Amino acid sequence: MFKKLRVRWGVSGLDLFLIITTFALGGSACAQVARVVMGLSFSGNKDFFWWAAYIGLITLLWPICVLIISIPFFQYRFFSNYLKRVAGRLFLKNSKSISYKDKIAIFASGTGSNVENFISYFSEIKNVTIQLIVCNNPKARVIDLAGKHHQKVLLIDSTDLAQPKNLLQNLQNEGVTFIVLAGFLKKIPQEIITAFPNKIVNIHPALLPEFGGKGMYGSKVHEAVLQAGVSQSGITIHLVDEHYDHGKIILQEYCEIVPNETLESLRHKIQQLEKRHYPETVFKLLQNAKS
Repeated sequence: MFKKLRVRWGVSGLDLFLIITTFALGGSACAQVARVVMGLSFSGNKDFFWWAAYIGLITLLWPICVLIISIPFFQYRFFSNYLKRVAGRLFLKNSKSISYKDKIAIFASGTGSNVENFISYFSEIKNVTIQLIVCNNPKARVIDLAGKHHQKVLLIDSTDLAQPKNLLQNLQNEGVTFIVLAGFLKKIPQEIITAFPNKIVNIHPALLPEFGGKGMYGSKVHEAVLQAGVSQSGITIHLVDEHYDHGKIILQEYCEIVPNETLESLRHKIQQLEKRHYPETVFKLLQNAKS
């Protein structure tokens, strides 16, 4: 269970412990404050109205309590984003836009770590579905991952990218409304970009415009960052255009590079940022498109 929570929330083992602790302390503090307030405001027996007011007060106090307690545990950003997601989902459930369903196609070439994160994140959002996994590598681990989660896979090759008519037709037949690149190493054809204007996003494991461009992916990016001797790295989520790593930047998140930083430790930091921010950013883009 804890492993699934780490993957779903994109946090380290220590952060998961601090998050669970904050949940527990926040709930306890909320209940204590509510009892004090109720004791000052009501007298007599605890009847139906007392309990209704008590539950309502706890509902209002809980977000405030967990946000305050999250500060000394360095988890304020997580809980701020968590509460925003909860509020967003409650809003969508009561929105007329619920009748519209976004269908995402994820393009991937490798292991699919981000793909699994997307599947987990959107599994609880009723009006968004992962419709299709598009892969250009028949030996990629993401294909097995897709099978594990019963996701439909479209395997393509260089011909499909050079002459993308069939690829575009497949996307349209599946009703795809948005495209996410998750470790996809090939250039997206102009025909696909034209058909999905401002609806294709990519994530780059560094802070663009530095350390981007053709051939800059995976460990090559981290090696370049470390060799440059910079003090920060991070992720860049951007719209996709006809150039590698060039489209409009949607979000950048940072991590510090410490002395004696290794390739593996930097890769881990970047992966945590990807897990925490990529699905959430895509969800916000989908929401904004409806407003």
